[in-house]
Parts: sequence; C-alpha cells; structure tokens
Amino acid sequence: MHDQDQDQDRIPAPAPGHDHRRLGRELGLFDTDPLMGAGLPYWLPDGAVVRHTLEEYVREAERRAGYRHVYSPVLGKRELYEISGHWEHYRDDMFPPMELGAEEVVLRPSLCPHHALVYRSRSHSYRELPLRIAELGAMYRSEPSGVLGGLTRVRAIHLNDAHIFCTPDQAAAEARAALGLIRRAHADLGIRAARYRLSLPGPGGKYVADPELWRRATALLKEALDGLPYEAVEGEAAFYGPKIDVQVADAAGRESTLSTVQIDFHQPERFGLRYTGPDGARHRPVMVHRSVIGSVERVVAHLIEAHGGAFPAWLAPVQLVVLPVGEAQRDPAYDLVRRAGEHGLRAEVAGPEQGTLGARVRAARKVPYQAVIGAREAAGGDLADVRLRDGRRPGRVPGAELLRRIAGRVRARGPELWESA
Repeated sequence: MHDQDQDQDRIPAPAPGHDHRRLGRELGLFDTDPLMGAGLPYWLPDGAVVRHTLEEYVREAERRAGYRHVYSPVLGKRELYEISGHWEHYRDDMFPPMELGAEEVVLRPSLCPHHALVYRSRSHSYRELPLRIAELGAMYRSEPSGVLGGLTRVRAIHLNDAHIFCTPDQAAAEARAALGLIRRAHADLGIRAARYRLSLPGPGGKYVADPELWRRATALLKEALDGLPYEAVEGEAAFYGPKIDVQVADAAGRESTLSTVQIDFHQPERFGLRYTGPDGARHRPVMVHRSVIGSVERVVAHLIEAHGGAFPAWLAPVQLVVLPVGEAQRDPAYDLVRRAGEHGLRAEVAGPEQGTLGARVRAARKVPYQAVIGAREAAGGDLADVRLRDGRRPGRVPGAELLRRIAGRVRARGPELWESA
C-alpha cells in the first residue's frame, strides 16, 4: 500500500495562476459533475491523452526494468484486508463492506494484498527472485466531502503500483533501483525532487507492533538512501513499515509527495509467502512496494501546476497545431496533419473558422509547435512558418524536416523544443 494520498491534507493551496483545478477545466483536461459525485472527476479527451501517454510511458519503463504486469480486481473479500492488516489499521479510510450473500466484499484501498495473492498462487525458487509485479490499478478511499478537490484529493485513485518479492539480501538494491526509475521519470516529466524523506512511525499512530521488523526495514531503506541527502520524519510511515517519500516542488515552490518506496516484512508473514532457497528450505521473501509516478490523478495535477498547463512536448495533448491563413491553404494544412500522424505525432488544424490568425495563435499558446501556412508558404511548396511555444520563430521550414525535428524531440523527451540541424 502506498500512503502518498494520506499526505494530501498537507498540500498547500496553489497560487491562483497555477491552480490545476482552473487550468484543467480551461484546457479541457478534466471536469466533475454532481451526479457522478464529489471526488470522482472524469477525464475529457485531451486529459485522457495525457493520462494514456503517462500510462504507456511508465509501463514501458517498467518493462525495460524487468517488471511483469498483471491485472487484479478492484473488489476483495473483507477477510483479505483483515489478513493484510488494512481492516485493523486503515478501516476509517475504506468504503463500507457490501454484502453478497453470506460474504462481505470491499472496494480495495490498496493493491498490495492482491499482489501478495498473485505471488502466492505459484511456488517460487530463489532463482526467480527478485520477482517484480506491476499494475496501474484503481483503488478507493472513503475521503470526507470537505477535503475533496480537483485531482489532488479524490475517492477513486489510479495508482502506478508495483511490488518486488525478493530475498533480504536483494531488498536494498531493489529499493535503490526503484529510486533510479523515479529520478529518470521525474527528469522526463520536467519535475525535480526537492528532497528525500525517510518516513518513520510516530507516537499515537496505528502501526504494526513488531519493533524488530521496523528496525530491519528502516536499516534497508537507509542503505538504499546511502549517498543521497534525506530527512527522517516521524509520523509519516505506512502502518506496516517505513517508506521513502520523494518530495517534489512545482514552479511556485510548493511541495508534495508523488513517488514512494517501501519495505515490508509484515504482509509476507501475514500471507505466508515463501520461496525455496539454495539450501532447499522454505524462506520468507521481502516485499518492496514502489510507485514511480504515484497516482495518475496526483501527478497530472502536479504537472499542470508545475508547467502552467504547457506540458513537455512528448506529453502535450496536441503537439503540433497547423494554422492555414485562409481557405486556400486548408488542403496543405490537412496534408501536414496527416503526415504528422504517420510520424506518431498528435496534430490538428485550427482553420479560419476559429477566428483571426492572431486569435488562433493565442488560443494555441500551450501547444509546443505551431505551423502557419500562408500564401507564400503554399506557393513555395511544402513549407510552413514555424513558431515555438517559447517564443522562438525558426522561420520557414520544409514540412518533412519540421516533422522529423518534432518527432526527434518527442522521442528524446528533453526540455528543448528545437535543436540546430
């Protein structure tokens, strides 16, 4: 279980100019409706593009790092969460059980019990470990109505979750590798880690009572953090173990938790997880929980506010907008959009019916690339007057070269919109 969403009480209100709730609606990314209910936003087409792109990115990054992806149901029997400890320690944040005949089922507040069952469904040798299981799955938290808002505090959460089942000797290295995945993702998203926080239990909290397991888990996380600056904070741990919170800051300096790494000895014991060691005996694995980008809702909210709605080019809902000056340039504009699609780019035409050229340029100011096609460009053949979101104007560029350059920058996921030939 990843507890980043418990931290949402402490997220400061955004500055008005960076509020993702306002920008998200202005940019047509998401919205809400009273009939759907509080804390249950829906994604509009452009927002769905951002979400899909993030999901594809993280799944591919995980696949390259040796993760295997699974699907698990959003419901589980109450007994499942009694075994995991969620019912005892986390019941107040769960939706009430639903009766199905003689059974009670619950909307899951976490994916980790399900992944423990996935691991337990087969026997495992030490030669298979570490076994890395990942899922981008839904989970549900019964949040009070008064604290809900935008995408940062919701009741339906879609978490980039993973659990690594490994030997005790592998746990610190796996946690450190997870931190490496997180650093790379943050760089590609154009965000930065403000600090690393080692979150420990504090007085008065609901924590598993096993001091030795807490000591071992904390020692392994400190080993994973070796060489990185971090701050130890009491009272922020998960109920079953300590965690590393990667704190990020947006352009206004506000801080929140997106990514987490946790080490868990508790649930492997509760679920009776085993592997066969080189000695032929049965041993208990360690469960490393990690989330590279956290919840999709939280990370999109952070990206909107950090970038003011101007997403990195590879993540932008529309990467290229083509603006024909008049009706005579409509056909070459649509031809350029068609070819952009063949390069895997997201492009659209903003024609004269949408207003003057100046109005259309302003409306597309969040789009990384604009290509204006006027009479001179059309007369010159396959040319477009290129304008970049950062204000630069490379000038008239052949369409084939423009698409090649944009596709190259999208693949690189770098911050630069344009590079010299």
